[in-house]
Amino acid sequence: MDMTKLESYYSEVSGFTKLLCDTWHMMENADDLDNAELACINERLYAQIRPDRYAASYVNPTVAVRELGSELGRLLCAVYAELRAAIPSVFEQDEEGFKMRLALMDEVKEAGTDAKKIKLALYGYYHDHVLREFRKKIRSQIVHGYSHLKLNIASESMALRADDFLRTMYLSGEYISDNEIRMVKKLCAMSDDELKAMATTFTDGYIKGFEVTGRDLSIKDTAELRFNLGFLPMMVIASRILSAQGLKCTMMRAGYSLFTGRSVEKNGFFGANPNPQFDLDHKNDLSLILDEELNECRKAALKEAFEEVKAEAKVQAGPAVVDIFGEPDFTPETKEEAADYTEAGRKLVTGYAAYAGKTTNEYIPGEERSFTVIAYPLPSIGDNFEEVFNATVQLNNLDYELYRDMQQCIIDVLDTAEYVHVRGRGDNRTDLTVRLATLTDPEHQTIFENCVADVNIPVGEVFTSPVLSGTNGILHVTHVFLEGIEYHDLSIEVKDGMISAYSCAEGPKLIEDNILFHHKTLPMGECAIGTNTTAFVLARKLNIEAKLPILIAEKTGPHFAFGDTCYSQSEDVAVYNPDGKEIIARDNECSLLRKTDPEKAYFNCHTDITVPYDELGELAAVCADGSRRVIISEGRFVLPGCEELNRPFDD
Repeated sequence: MDMTKLESYYSEVSGFTKLLCDTWHMMENADDLDNAELACINERLYAQIRPDRYAASYVNPTVAVRELGSELGRLLCAVYAELRAAIPSVFEQDEEGFKMRLALMDEVKEAGTDAKKIKLALYGYYHDHVLREFRKKIRSQIVHGYSHLKLNIASESMALRADDFLRTMYLSGEYISDNEIRMVKKLCAMSDDELKAMATTFTDGYIKGFEVTGRDLSIKDTAELRFNLGFLPMMVIASRILSAQGLKCTMMRAGYSLFTGRSVEKNGFFGANPNPQFDLDHKNDLSLILDEELNECRKAALKEAFEEVKAEAKVQAGPAVVDIFGEPDFTPETKEEAADYTEAGRKLVTGYAAYAGKTTNEYIPGEERSFTVIAYPLPSIGDNFEEVFNATVQLNNLDYELYRDMQQCIIDVLDTAEYVHVRGRGDNRTDLTVRLATLTDPEHQTIFENCVADVNIPVGEVFTSPVLSGTNGILHVTHVFLEGIEYHDLSIEVKDGMISAYSCAEGPKLIEDNILFHHKTLPMGECAIGTNTTAFVLARKLNIEAKLPILIAEKTGPHFAFGDTCYSQSEDVAVYNPDGKEIIARDNECSLLRKTDPEKAYFNCHTDITVPYDELGELAAVCADGSRRVIISEGRFVLPGCEELNRPFDD
């Protein structure tokens, strides 16, 4: 090969390594740096993967493969990406985490152009450090005080100063954009009552989640916060409220490395994403070295890491999540040059995911934990940010009892049905029959959950776990965003509840990677009717439909999820609606396998796909005798008792 290109690669890597080392020394005396200096450091560290420079960087697999060849290029590109994972170590002053990545680069450089030696070096690096990295991740998730990020909740009288939060953000090591800066300043400029109201809506949902599911919050000691750093002021108030409930807060950094995974959708605490394409390009880097032995190694590491903190894990109450929307537009590019799994590799990945889900549930019991999710817009949503933000606050505080009663009218009809029939209108080709569970004691049992504003904020939806056998047809949407990724003309065919075919304008790989998650097929885990017409109308009025997170989008029409049921890992826990009836449709034919063949019971994913009201022709409950009760017709609720749901359309 042309050695000048290899020299060019190492020249770029050397420049970044020097920047890391210089930053390390500056962080040793971080108190001497002001916010402006910290902002400059932050910008320099992430400049290489910003879209304008990423196009010419060796950390981009397109460039690496073109210049260095297929095998060598992919390996060196992955190593470079892993070197970037040293950024958090620099700010945490985690010497071992920093040095092990520098040592990997030294070993790789010594291997020259020998791809086999480079692969062995990367394999050994993962094998030798996976336990250490899993310990770090799990401890920050469940052990109070272990996280690098600290929230000062000691004094309620202390003013919330934007400059203090900006400093905390920069010292986290996460990328900080204008979004986070503007968000912090906005929240700090709100009145104490306004900010406390936001935090209280969030924490009340968390607490109600335990109440409505009959779970005992008093036996728990910690709650995990997941949020964008721009919401730090709200998290301080929320932490104080949860502390008064006897819960200390933990905070885990979102995935950033070969060990913790990379994803466009962040899960933990995180800053801005400097370039989602970088995450997409490197999400499957582990495929370059993963084999059965390494897969067993990481299973053992996960088990050991949990075992070391099993007492703390037992009293973890579950995550409280602030979702965000309105991030800068991103159109994903699927690259042939990016590392990807073979069929055998996909089996290893899905096998590990099943093991990880089972192990997590063993140490943080699903039947004892709950969660809540709420969403807010970021300033980048547009010039109408203030209007969108105020509208979102309104959405998050819609009348709980009003929606509860209207949704009960829908459930009363659905409980008489054998199946639900959904068809689209206009360009929407949906024609789907969803089989429902059978009630044996209608006086005390129900099929659908009446979901108001507890674990999922805002209101409202009714949902169930469908019977797979007899669930058939086509689910189609003309345009949808799922977990930050845009799809056009998305079509999923279902046969006996399992995905049998799929397509979208962007190509099947986008579906395979981000809906199927490398499974050959998935069951329909949820059938639901979203009732939040206010959200639908506001989204249209404010022109933010494409920006809505699934948390809100799923409430703007019927939606169907593929993967596990909403009761995954907790199917044996009795759940009741506000009217006292037990929701009996918690299982399907796949989840029931946990009793006979546990490895096939769960898929560790759950992706909601919504048919918006204006693409909906009809949704009807069909009884065993063939009679139909129409709930929605031509995008409007026609069931008596639900008239109020049409008011936003009329207004």
